[in-house]
Formats: sequence, structure tokens, C-alpha cells
Amino acid sequence: MSQTEHSEYYVPAQSPWPILGAFAFFLIAVGSGTLVAQIGKTGEAGWGQWVLIVGIVAILAMLVGWFRDQIIESRTGLHSHQLGVSYRQGMSWFIFSEVMFFAAFFGALFYARLISVPWLGGASNNEMTNLVLWPDFQAMWPLTTTPDGTTTQAMGPMGLPLINTIILVISSVTIHFAHVGLEHNKRKQLANMLLLTIVLGCIFLFLQVEEYIHAYRDLGLKLDSGVYGNTFFLLTGFHGMHVTLGTLFLIVMWLRVLKGHFTPDNHFAFQAASWYWHFVDVVWLCLFVFVYVL
Repeated sequence: MSQTEHSEYYVPAQSPWPILGAFAFFLIAVGSGTLVAQIGKTGEAGWGQWVLIVGIVAILAMLVGWFRDQIIESRTGLHSHQLGVSYRQGMSWFIFSEVMFFAAFFGALFYARLISVPWLGGASNNEMTNLVLWPDFQAMWPLTTTPDGTTTQAMGPMGLPLINTIILVISSVTIHFAHVGLEHNKRKQLANMLLLTIVLGCIFLFLQVEEYIHAYRDLGLKLDSGVYGNTFFLLTGFHGMHVTLGTLFLIVMWLRVLKGHFTPDNHFAFQAASWYWHFVDVVWLCLFVFVYVL
């Protein structure tokens, strides 16, 4: 919000960005699902990749347009104190919804590890189930053998996963010092620490791509590699998507900092991006422990 605020509640004009965002997410869902199915069936990407690309372009266009409108509204003094409260409530509920999103995937992981795998192994007097469904099954985790007999290797915590964990922990520290710099009106510290956070986020994403290449080429670990491959790629992949979104948020904040936006008393947009980045860091720490270590 800008320093000049209206005393009355500001109601924005109608916007095309919500419907464009919904349409973009629909294209991304259809394109990514079709892409995975076509690669698994024929080994080729097919038309699903083009639908996915159009969806990504549409979501980027939505972000640019929506951010632009919000920044213009903020800088022209249209926002009020009550709208600021609404922003804080909205961001809090958004992060809560993201917590529930990842809780669902962690729940699927725990269900597979603690219930399904022991059950298939004959635990809780289910020996007959084990003999009928999967006689040679061994109840262990990571489950690197699929029902068709294909064997893969699990991704260990050392190497790239540990490096990425250190990178995200450091990035959480740098975004904190950027926030401290903003609160104390130290613009150079703010800009430098924020830029360093962005660089660390980009390095994380680059190393995650390297990790995926290593998993695919060297370990034979793929999305269709049984329940372990499913949970590994869905959890790490969706987290990578959130890191990408968080990095985009921070880039926008950095550009705004360079243009002289934000004051020590008025900087919720930056604060919201900081909240989101800390959330991404916490999710990765949980993911590193439960997916890579245990």
C-alpha cells in the first residue's frame, strides 16, 4: 500500500485475471496429465506438451497483469487500512491452504509407508492377502520394486538433496536480513539480501533439475516407479513448483525495491512474499526428513 490511503474501503474494478488464471490452471492440469500419460505410453511428449506450454504462458501473463494492476492501485493511494487487513487475512488463508495441500501428499506418503506396505507384507494377520496379491513382496521402505518386477534405486539424502537443504536454509536467513534492512530503512542491505535470496532460489531449482536427471538416468527412478516413485516426484515436483512461484514473487519485490517502493511502515507486499518463502523452506525441511532421510 502507498502512504496516501483512503479512509473508505476500496472495491477494485472487475478484472479479467481471475478467469484467465483459472483457465491457465485448467490447461496446465490437462497438459501435464496428458504429457505424463503419453510419455508413459509411447515414450513421446505428443500434444500434451503444447497444452502445458500454453497454460504456463497464460499463468505468466496473468501474474504480470495482476501484479501490474495491484502495484498501480497501491502507488496511486487507492488502498485503505481495511483493505490491508483483508490482504493479510487472504495471504494467511492462502498459506494455510498450501499447508493442507502438502499435508495431503504427506498423508499419502505416511499411509503407504505405515499402513499399505506392512499390510501387503502380511502384517496384522494378513498373510493370505500377501500370498494372493504379491507373494514375493518384502515390506520395506523405500519400496524400490514394482509389481511387474522392475527394480529402481532410492534417492539418498546426501549429495544434491543435502546441498539444496543448506541452500534453502541460507535463503531463509537472507530473506530475513532483507526484511530487517527494510524495517530499518537500509535500502542497500534490503536490495542485496533480496537479490542473494533470488540467486539461491534459482540455484536450488537448477540443482533439482540435475537431481531429476540423475534419478532418471542413473537410478532408473521415474514417476511410474511404483508408489515410491509417485510420492518422490509428486512431493519434490510440487515443492519445486512452489519454489519457482516464490522466486517469481521475490523477483517482482526486488524490481520494486530498485524503483524505490516500500517503506519501513508500509511494505506488506514484501512481507507476504517473505511469509511465502519461509513456508517453502519449512516444507522442504519436512520433505527432506520424511522423503530422503527416513
